Amino acid sequence: MKVIVLGAGVIGTTTAYYLAKAGHQVTVIEREAGPALETSFANAGQISPGYSTPWAAPDIPMKVAKWMFMRHAPLVIRPGAAVKAAPWLLAMLRNCTKARYVVNKGRMVRLAEYSRDCLRQLRADMGIEYDHRSLGTLQLFRTEKQVDDVAKDLRVLEADGVPFEMLDRNGCVRVEPGLAGSRDKIVGGLRLPDDETGDCFKFTNALAEIARGLGVEFRTEVTIERLATEGGRIRSVVTSAGEFEADAFVAALGSYTPAMLKTLGLRIPVIPVKGYSITVPIVDEAKAPVSTVMDETYKTGITRLGDRIRVGGTAEIAGFNLDLPRNRRETLELSVNDLFTGAGDLSQAQFWTGLRPMTPDSTPIVGGTTRYPNLYINTGHGTLGWTMACGSGRVLADIISGIKPEIETADLALSRYGA
Repeated sequence: MKVIVLGAGVIGTTTAYYLAKAGHQVTVIEREAGPALETSFANAGQISPGYSTPWAAPDIPMKVAKWMFMRHAPLVIRPGAAVKAAPWLLAMLRNCTKARYVVNKGRMVRLAEYSRDCLRQLRADMGIEYDHRSLGTLQLFRTEKQVDDVAKDLRVLEADGVPFEMLDRNGCVRVEPGLAGSRDKIVGGLRLPDDETGDCFKFTNALAEIARGLGVEFRTEVTIERLATEGGRIRSVVTSAGEFEADAFVAALGSYTPAMLKTLGLRIPVIPVKGYSITVPIVDEAKAPVSTVMDETYKTGITRLGDRIRVGGTAEIAGFNLDLPRNRRETLELSVNDLFTGAGDLSQAQFWTGLRPMTPDSTPIVGGTTRYPNLYINTGHGTLGWTMACGSGRVLADIISGIKPEIETADLALSRYGA
């Protein structure tokens, strides 16, 4: 079967790879000069199935009200963007119940755990290198209330059989020696030993080369204009380089997917949630993190990537704005310098922003569409695109190939929104 994948981020590239492995003829169309140059370029770097947690939680409305008055708030909503995102925000609020939280987290963990297993198999098969480490994630708590609040997550982890351990401050320093200097600032942590880290940009480009070896064609610097239909199916994609026909089409355009599919009468409940990162060169190995530390107070991820520290965080609802305000950088610098003082040279940090595609229930949309039998969607992964990429790509390749996926996927499709 001839398949066209729209988008060459980590989601589109993994989808293309698994489709090619299944024997399909695959073309990837990408507007940038190469793979992973937008949202996948400088994300936080962690592969954290156990940390797959919905935004929509029972305590979020109260937290958002408090964050509005914080200088270093983990969530920022710009007034103009809030008006446009109002339907999405209301849908998210409807998911802020205990029952919905458990359902959403359960399916997120299911996909993320499967994705990590797929990544490990891919790495074993292909020997792919991307500054990866398999040393777990440490969710760090600065207050006793944060420790108490994590109880609801532990129940879900137990139900799904995800290994974890609760640590006191000494235990946190044992697994992350670089925290020794900030011991008195923390009260404990939740360690997820099966989580991993790695450079998403390096991974995506290495996998793209492997995919090319399987016959995948990457058409870069090509602008997608529209999808053309005929007889209730997608006939072709019209681009700046001409019209391309195929048997099946995969929309993996991240935050730009809704606009592309809106013209087909499909409503995709995904909005861009702006995230930021800094990449800091390490100057003192002994003070640097060995894996990933999630700072629960600032909602930042501090990750070791080779001789660099990647700090990612802040969720900002600001539309498609890509500016780089100084105060967002200050939040990331504050978190890493407070916990790993002197580990990196902040004056040499590279500051970046990207748009994460987020659904109101935090679960990605992976599967077919009922209106167009040959149109498939793979987007909406939010902050967990790197974590869920391989599993999402494998699942969608199986669905397109007519193979029953190894995990339940019915509740991942667009149909869960009644579309």
